[in-house]
Amino acid sequence: MTTPLRHKPFRQLAGGRAFAVLANSMAPVALSFAVLDLTGSATDLGLVVGARSLANVAALLFGGVLADRWPRALILQGTAFGSALVQGLLALTVLTHAASLPLLIGLSLATGVLAALSLPAAGALLPQTVPAEELRPANAVSRVGSNIGLIAGSSLGGVLAAAVGPGWALAVDAVALLAAAGCYLGVRLPAGPAAAVPAGTGPLAELREGWREFVSRTWVWVVVLQFMVVNAADSGAISVLGPGIANATIGRTAWGLVLAAQMVGAVLAGLLVVRLRIRRALLVGVASVLVSALPVLALAERPGAAVLALSTLLTGFAVEFFAVAWDLSLQQNVPAEKLARVYSFDALGSFLALPLGEMAIGPVAHRFGDRATLLAAAGLIVLATCAALTCRSIRTLVVREDGAGSTVEPAPAAAV
Repeated sequence: MTTPLRHKPFRQLAGGRAFAVLANSMAPVALSFAVLDLTGSATDLGLVVGARSLANVAALLFGGVLADRWPRALILQGTAFGSALVQGLLALTVLTHAASLPLLIGLSLATGVLAALSLPAAGALLPQTVPAEELRPANAVSRVGSNIGLIAGSSLGGVLAAAVGPGWALAVDAVALLAAAGCYLGVRLPAGPAAAVPAGTGPLAELREGWREFVSRTWVWVVVLQFMVVNAADSGAISVLGPGIANATIGRTAWGLVLAAQMVGAVLAGLLVVRLRIRRALLVGVASVLVSALPVLALAERPGAAVLALSTLLTGFAVEFFAVAWDLSLQQNVPAEKLARVYSFDALGSFLALPLGEMAIGPVAHRFGDRATLLAAAGLIVLATCAALTCRSIRTLVVREDGAGSTVEPAPAAAV
């Protein structure tokens, strides 16, 4: 499993991603309680959280073009430094009691743009740092590091918000982003696929080329449609209704530990998946997403922290298995010089419904009640996943161990 760590560029990239994920997992927890302390409104919390997601959606496609045109490590360095600055300003406004709802929304928009610019670059850079035959362990190792960052970040976010206040949690978040930028500075690679972009090619032409690559594989866009629904339902339930329910039941510190349990499950999955050789890994991964309905159902019934933590742990294990299978499937089947743009369309589709889910769930819960809203969200997760499993190319795509992709769909997409 540790074989990819022999390569310095991979070590630096994995370290930077771990610190960035640490920061990004602390920020929503701390920011959620900052908004609740400021206004006490789940609707206001949905606006702040949704603003970041809206900015993600708006900037993702540009991030994909940028990462296929410019050095991906340079993009990661710049966005990490920029995010550290924004989070530092956010911490300062909270600590000095200068925060207001419009200001928090504005800073969330800036954070969302920077995150969108970095996401395609991070996903597409990894295959450049290791030989093709080491892609599976490299994805697993990278994600284990990221999930350790998620565990630490979720725990620290809740603990610091409870112990010293959300402002200090956001300050620690800014320091973690500076550490990520430092790691990215150590990624040294020769000119990669970005150098192959023809001179004079405009961004719109590059986007069209990326779109053609994206829609030419049915399994890609079907999974993205699935996650449009899953992410909207899950994020609305966990990120918006979850903190308020936790405030009234298990407390802030316990909520941070419940979120951290999901990452424990993800780390366990990462340690296991590197040893597994499942030919139809994408099929198993897509099916495992059904488990992500469990914590939403648990929130609806308002059980104790132990039950909630168990449900999030199982979800973390299942979703992490899917994530490794998904990354490996893309990396083996999409040309390297177009990978960042495909990642950007993937992320755009997956995140497209996030603002709607996060902004709408507060008013919906106010009208119909928390329990009915959470049960409906869990039902949407199940229905979307079952629909994706009807796609033939998801069921038949095969992952190879020599680094090459093998799929029954090399040409234009087959019918679902």
